[in-house]
Amino acid sequence: MFSLGSKEPVVATANIVIDCSPEHVFSYLGEGFFENYPKWSPEVVELESVTSGPPRLGTIARQVRIDQGRRTETQFKINVYEPNKRLGFAGVADPFRCSYEIRCIDSGKSSELIFTFELLEIQMFMRPFEKLIRVVVQEGAQRTVRNLKRLTEAKKYAAS
Repeated sequence: MFSLGSKEPVVATANIVIDCSPEHVFSYLGEGFFENYPKWSPEVVELESVTSGPPRLGTIARQVRIDQGRRTETQFKINVYEPNKRLGFAGVADPFRCSYEIRCIDSGKSSELIFTFELLEIQMFMRPFEKLIRVVVQEGAQRTVRNLKRLTEAKKYAAS
């Protein structure tokens, strides 16, 4: 019998140590969100704030992504904004969440970045490809933290 896959969410987590303080990492990640997000997630081809002002709790953004050749347009809302600690957002109408947690290590000289992406529901027509989706999402999480490490450390050393 042909399996339609499960209804279980797809969750991918990756972590990395960054040779920057939590303040530096959050400055790049949270304060510079609209400038930098397409850099660490090059699948984002358009990004704009729907609400006015700098990124903060409640900010709504619109993005256009091209993932594996598939174009999607979504809106998401910043649902966690804790300077130097955490940034999170969730789809407004689409079932996904992203979180970035920054932990202070080495007396504040370095940070551990933990990224989690959750696809809360797989559409029925995609369920036969669930295993492939899980692999792709995990690879994307690992690529995200590697990109953030490279970009934040490059910015730190360029400034010094």
